[in-house]
Amino acid sequence: MKKIFLFIILGITINLKAQEASVQKSMFSIQTGFAGLWLNNEFKLANSLALRSEIGIEYDFAVGDHYDEAGFILQPVITLEPRFYYNLKKRNSQGRKTSNNSGNYLSLRTSYHPDWFVINLDDNITKTADLSIIPTWGIKRSIGDHFTYETGVGLGYRLVFLKANSYNGHAQNVDDFNTTESQYTPYLHLRIGYVF
Repeated sequence: MKKIFLFIILGITINLKAQEASVQKSMFSIQTGFAGLWLNNEFKLANSLALRSEIGIEYDFAVGDHYDEAGFILQPVITLEPRFYYNLKKRNSQGRKTSNNSGNYLSLRTSYHPDWFVINLDDNITKTADLSIIPTWGIKRSIGDHFTYETGVGLGYRLVFLKANSYNGHAQNVDDFNTTESQYTPYLHLRIGYVF
């Protein structure tokens, strides 16, 4: 009887640990890195799947040359990114942290840079909008209760929306109509953050 009771308690404990291996219901954070500042939310869609929404301002360093020779620029960005955290159960079974969605992930990062404003851009250069879709692999780890760090890398595709009769830093669009330029784009991020 004692063995059966011990087995039941052990089974309940293992089951409770397995249930803990899930992304958080909703998590707000602020992050910074060498390329910008972002406010974001990760919302649970399933145990290993979260939808990350983000707004920020970032340096356009890795996505082409549509502001070539314009110098250091910062522009707004809006991002939606479904993230699949594929190793939460393994981390949990090994006694590692899964809080604040600490784990490895695969994502489809979809970012839009609107043409609202660009900081440190010459007045004669036309602001352009762009949309990028980048499959990304990354890791996210928690330090204590509130701090996180993460890195991600990917390669994707970007559409730059050029306006009619515009100058974008290295070329003049003399057409009387808007046009779209497409290009492959690498992606890399290194960030630290604070979870509220």
